[in-house]
Amino acid sequence: MRPQLVAKLIAEADKLWGLIEGCEITLEANPSSVEASKFADLASAGVNRVSLGLQSLDDQTLEFLGRAHDVKEGLAALATAQQNFGRVNFDLIYARPGQNLDDWQAELEQALGFGTDHLSLYQLTIEPGTRFETLVRTGQLVPADDDHCADLFDLTQEITTAAGLPAYEISNHARIGQESRHNLTYWRYGDYIGIGPGAHGRRLSTATERHKKPENFLSAVERNGNGLKVEQALSPDVQAAEALMMGLRLGEGVDLATLAEKTGLAMAAMVDETEIQKLCGLGFVDQEGDHLTVKPKGMPLLDAMLPKIIADVLRT
Repeated sequence: MRPQLVAKLIAEADKLWGLIEGCEITLEANPSSVEASKFADLASAGVNRVSLGLQSLDDQTLEFLGRAHDVKEGLAALATAQQNFGRVNFDLIYARPGQNLDDWQAELEQALGFGTDHLSLYQLTIEPGTRFETLVRTGQLVPADDDHCADLFDLTQEITTAAGLPAYEISNHARIGQESRHNLTYWRYGDYIGIGPGAHGRRLSTATERHKKPENFLSAVERNGNGLKVEQALSPDVQAAEALMMGLRLGEGVDLATLAEKTGLAMAAMVDETEIQKLCGLGFVDQEGDHLTVKPKGMPLLDAMLPKIIADVLRT
């Protein structure tokens, strides 16, 4: 995207809604020299935060992940980003095949040494329909087992917390005050507007989805005045389930009383208190009054725990 177009989009958003002073405007970018060459102009256009998809600090791993950049190019893009933007994030993927604890510790400590105030650290997951899933199915790739992933997760929390970037979300780490405001809106189940091709939105109890292919999106805009593909009212049950699934990823957890007020549902209709007490006893979750949080010990098991926490009426 040309910086001139970015400037026009920001100006149009300001005209339509009004941007607050210091509004967070994030660019997600590939760490290539082509992208990095635009950073100064993008900063002038109004972007004040950048998130780079480095993914690894190892060339062999980048090749395995199918990335076009190498480590040298990625780190050059990071340096350029830090010269042009006050807030910089980059992501790394761990729990890769054959990666041991010492390997990950060395890579993570190297990453922390670059001095950014935010890191996104994701475990490698095998998604259906991907090249990785084919490799696993044919025996050409052996993913890390659950116990090893848990050890890597614990090591990640230990190192980032000691460095002053604790996890505020299951995969995101930041210094206090440097959390991604954009993503916090998702996780706190606030309203957000999805505008461009493929964008999803949640606003006024309605879910929206735009056409994914740019040509279909543009045709819909010309035909209807917008690129909408789906516009669907969300029932209180769906809203509660989505809010719990997103909010329990956060270290701050979910205030059930606030969620009950927003959805009009009783707390007993949203969560299974019996299961929560069991998980509290195991040290996986904590409940103080109406506030429910997943403890660090429970975060690696979040996907398995969510179906137990969410009440039967929401699961159906």
